[in-house]
Amino acid sequence: MTPTKTALLTIDLQNDFLHANGAYGRAGQSAPAIAALPDRIAPLRKALLDAGGTYISAQFTLVPGRNGDPLIAPHLKKLRPFLTKGDFTPGGFGHALVDQLCPADFTIEKVAYSAFYQTRLDYVLGAMGISTLIISGIVTNGGVASTVRDAHVRNIHTILLSDGCAAFNDDVHDATLVSLGSVTETLTCDEATARIGYAP
Repeated sequence: MTPTKTALLTIDLQNDFLHANGAYGRAGQSAPAIAALPDRIAPLRKALLDAGGTYISAQFTLVPGRNGDPLIAPHLKKLRPFLTKGDFTPGGFGHALVDQLCPADFTIEKVAYSAFYQTRLDYVLGAMGISTLIISGIVTNGGVASTVRDAHVRNIHTILLSDGCAAFNDDVHDATLVSLGSVTETLTCDEATARIGYAP
């Protein structure tokens, strides 16, 4: 790992997902494994930045329509009927990165699972000379998995943080880690942090 060519990419670690006053918190949709992620990832973020690396936050976005109601895909509306006006709106409290990980060097607004789909992530990685992505966030079987696979088809080396991502169901999380084993290297947060320390 060369830190200056490495970026930590977190997926969807936002107030609307994690904060008690966010959209999911108000709806009672939370999981201890998800809540624990920011504090677990923060030391790795600091180590990478101190070594000259880059931190990118990909944040789920609901684009507001003319009347302010969010443009929501039908499948998401069915899964999460509690989402409403103001949720995941750019510039709002809920859309923002959680405090423990602020600030990010770059913020990527994403409208689907993958952080690559219709975003500027490819441009940022190219402009910064990034060849390795350390990927973490939520949910393991959704945004994380989609982003890992999209990075793989772009020949970007990825390191998936096994304890730096989570799902609402631990069995789904574990199964997804197994399924991604053929397309990514997998390390714990502590292992990745140690590798940054040993990098030349």
